[in-house]
Formats: sequence, C-alpha cells, structure tokens
Amino acid sequence: MTHHDDSRGSAPALFTAAARNVDGVDGESWIEGDGLRVAVAAPTGAARAGATNPEELLALSWATCLNAAARVVAGPGIEVEARAEISLHARTAGGYEFSGDAQLRFVGVPLDEARALAVAAHERCPVSRMLSGRSAVRVTAVA
Repeated sequence: MTHHDDSRGSAPALFTAAARNVDGVDGESWIEGDGLRVAVAAPTGAARAGATNPEELLALSWATCLNAAARVVAGPGIEVEARAEISLHARTAGGYEFSGDAQLRFVGVPLDEARALAVAAHERCPVSRMLSGRSAVRVTAVA
C-alpha cells in the first residue's frame, strides 16, 4: 500500500511508508517494494551482531524529523544538531514501554532563543507529535 487516506478527517497522505516484519524482534524488517531491509534483534539479547531494533529505528526517525523541523523554525543559515534517545522500560503491569528524550543544538543561538526554537520544532515535527500522544517525551535545548 502506498497511499493512505486518514479517516480522522486529515488531508490525504503525501507519502506513506509501509514497513513489514514477520519475525518479531529477531529476524528482518523491511520497507515494502524495493525499500530498505534490515536485520533486527532484541536490544537486550546477546547476539545483536550488526542488527538493529525498534528503539534504534525510532531514535533515527525522531532525530531526522526533529532536525528537519528545527531547520525550518530556525531559518536559513542556522546549523542544527539533533540527538534523540528512545529508552525501553519494563512495565510493572507486564510488557514494555518506550520513553523519549531529545536535545536540539542551534549553533550560535543564545540558549533562551534556542529553547523557544526547540519548543517550536517539537510542535512542528510529526514524529514528536506522534510520540507525544502515547509516550513520555521531552525535548530540551542544549548549549
């Protein structure tokens, strides 16, 4: 599937990536069509040898999206560095959950201005908005 109409009243999708996995956290995940294929392994497992996991993939996605959003809100000529962490936690009720923490560095921008830009980037970034609805997510500016 390459097109998705959101039934919640949003505009039609501009792009849809469809990822597949039939092995859980030990096997392979891939993007449908001729897309990326990656070996996956449990993050707590001993045999990770070159494999990735949902935590790393989510952190990559968030850092990339957040950086792009930060560059828009900062304007041209401002260098932006984004760092995103996704942590895995055991739930007392059983199972697991993620938490997220991201930092944005706006090179040459005073910290008070950088904080406002970080808030604006967090609001603009679709990954941040998605994570904020279901996970403990925090974005802070760093000097």
